[in-house]
Amino acid sequence: MASTTPNTDDIGRMYDETAALSQIFIDGQEHLPYWYDDHDDTPVVEAARRITRKVGAAIGLRPGEHVLDAGCGVGAPAVQLAEEHGVRVTGITVSSVQAAEARRRAERSAAATRIAFAHGDYNHLDYPDDTFDAVIAVESLMHADDLAAPLAEFRRVLRPGGRLAIADCTREAPAGSERAARFTAAFQVGQLLSVPEWISRLRTSGFDVEEYTQCGPRVYGMGLRYLDRANELHDELASRFGEEMVGELKRSYRDYFAYGADIGYAIIAARRPYL
Repeated sequence: MASTTPNTDDIGRMYDETAALSQIFIDGQEHLPYWYDDHDDTPVVEAARRITRKVGAAIGLRPGEHVLDAGCGVGAPAVQLAEEHGVRVTGITVSSVQAAEARRRAERSAAATRIAFAHGDYNHLDYPDDTFDAVIAVESLMHADDLAAPLAEFRRVLRPGGRLAIADCTREAPAGSERAARFTAAFQVGQLLSVPEWISRLRTSGFDVEEYTQCGPRVYGMGLRYLDRANELHDELASRFGEEMVGELKRSYRDYFAYGADIGYAIIAARRPYL
């Protein structure tokens, strides 16, 4: 992939182009899966659903609560949370194609009346203050130019005592690492923070950090299993998108997951203070 500084239009176009692929490849769970070890033979889609469950569990979602999914992709995590936790979910994405796909997915859910999707930007949320009980951002804040803007918006739209869950790749290499810099440049990553840096940014933005889990070896560290998935779906993908695209997909996975222990993965739970 070309080295660029990510911006909203670039990210939106990227996800416009990959929406159809994600529906086939990982049933709309547009984030990394979680496997316990090399002997865990859980299918890739169910392994990805584990991350969604861990995010919901980290902030203790309760029936009837209203959740903002900031960077909702094609909607699978939002639908899963609505069905499994009995919450109401509003999802936003900078991709108009993803938003349309997410709406179609919601229509097929038994929880359809509690799910809504919109084309929107987490830097400028079109919701009143104190709207949501919880906000989740699953592998979406990595694209932010400046974390201060979305974090300020999340705090604004959360009610006092509302919770925030972030799941994202983290930098385990030392600050200034050339390998980390290559990773951010190659994959339109605006933010690649260590867990302590995430905690500092959240506290600076007015959140109380309550829990954080580093699970990089079970998430990013298992990423080359995506190649197995690509091989499994090779014929279907080739018939839909062409052999050239399948080859590029496999190359991109090899490149993305080539950074080993320099890249981790964390789930962080925080809260807007009550006062």
